[in-house]
Amino acid sequence: KPGEQKHPKEPSSLQCMHLAVVACGDRLEETLIMLKSAVLFSNRRLCFHIFAEDSLKPGFEKKLKEWPSSYTKKFESNIYPITFSVGNAQEWKKLFKPCAAQRLFLPVILKDVDSLLYVDTDVLFLRPIDDIWHILGEFNSTQLAAMAPEHEIPKIGWYSRFARHPYYGTTGLNSGVMLMNLTRIRSTHFKNSMIPGGLTWEEMLYPLYQKYKNHITWGDQDLLNIIFYFNPECLYVFPCQWNYRPDHCMYGSNCRGAEEEGVSILHGNRGVYHDDKQPTFKAIYEVIRDFPFEDNLFQSLYYPLQSKFLDTVHTLCGRIPQVFLKQIEKTMKKVYENRVIVYLGANHRY
Repeated sequence: KPGEQKHPKEPSSLQCMHLAVVACGDRLEETLIMLKSAVLFSNRRLCFHIFAEDSLKPGFEKKLKEWPSSYTKKFESNIYPITFSVGNAQEWKKLFKPCAAQRLFLPVILKDVDSLLYVDTDVLFLRPIDDIWHILGEFNSTQLAAMAPEHEIPKIGWYSRFARHPYYGTTGLNSGVMLMNLTRIRSTHFKNSMIPGGLTWEEMLYPLYQKYKNHITWGDQDLLNIIFYFNPECLYVFPCQWNYRPDHCMYGSNCRGAEEEGVSILHGNRGVYHDDKQPTFKAIYEVIRDFPFEDNLFQSLYYPLQSKFLDTVHTLCGRIPQVFLKQIEKTMKKVYENRVIVYLGANHRY
């Protein structure tokens, strides 16, 4: 459209896909497996922003250094303490899960970062981050963040049945995968239910929490739902294959995008990587965890996954293995095609 502002091109100093995660408690291994999945499949350089409790910092530094140099050269990492710039730090820290509210403060803390992908620790990438990063270029002039719906079907949705506060759309939003144009978030004045004029992101957070704290169940995710209820024009909604959770298959398959394209980002919420309730999710987590970095992807990742899936066919999620395998297979083929081209290029001098 004439005059429509597209997402600005990144200056060369920011030629990096920025990925943020918040890790507290016992989430060290889970976070490392998420970062491993990001590095295994992505093409462009990655910048990790890891917000962690002080006790976890040495573990992150040690483990990331142990990765082979062919992978460590693909990313840089920064580890930050948990900090909240407004309101009561102890209140924020206890909101929903330990430290989860930290994600609300990313636009304020990462002042020099233009755009960012935030994910929960229990996320796994099954295709390059480059592909979700491209969605930033699809934002129109008012959109500044992208999230997927919490549910596809209102009658089984949590928000549509139980929420006691405003929420986005018909089923609310899940904040486990959140793509953000931080520059726009910092410069926008948001409509709200507290004052007639707009408030900046930082001005709005604590009063919003104070107003709704007795009505929210899912902490910071509920606050994001309230913000985008009042500012729907600011949100780009991406389809369920970018935030695929057990709810998308445990009652029967209800994510059409994943059926057509395969799962792009797997979100194993409710601890399903660590119990036996959803063995399909656990299988993917364990195969990526156990994959020796420099081994053959087909041999040491794809085939073990296929054989583990045979043990999950008694579950509804396990009956649709192609949904989980489609993107992994596609990504691996591309990796090999690229390697063959590089190899041929290096060995043929005409």
